[in-house]
Amino acid sequence: MSISQTRATRVHNRQSVRPLLEMRRIKGYEDHNAGLQVINAGLGPALVTNTVVRLDSEDIGPWNRPTQLRIKASLPVRPLVYSLRPGAVLLAGQSVFLIHLEQFREDEHGWFWDLIAQRLVIEIHYESLYGGENFKAIPPAV
Repeated sequence: MSISQTRATRVHNRQSVRPLLEMRRIKGYEDHNAGLQVINAGLGPALVTNTVVRLDSEDIGPWNRPTQLRIKASLPVRPLVYSLRPGAVLLAGQSVFLIHLEQFREDEHGWFWDLIAQRLVIEIHYESLYGGENFKAIPPAV
């Protein structure tokens, strides 16, 4: 009986600190920001283990400065970016824009919405403080 209780306690402890990363495409009409946002909606911190970036279905590397510069080089306006390197931590409740454009106006910046909705996929691999789970967050299908 005590072995099963110990196992149940371990499972409960792991669940009580489980992170849950969600990605959202934001098109803000009031604040005029648009971008790809990641939110830790879980109860514990998320430890990033890896990122994979695909542009037009081609793997182009991790979400780091060289990859970001490659993406931004072909754009008419440089969006702001936030890097998630292995070892980065997203705290419970924290949200960040991975890529976003301030003063977004649909008539001028439709290319940006096309980029984040159709062409760019950022996949985040992460785990809890316990480690070894290999959770994954990807943007929702359009």
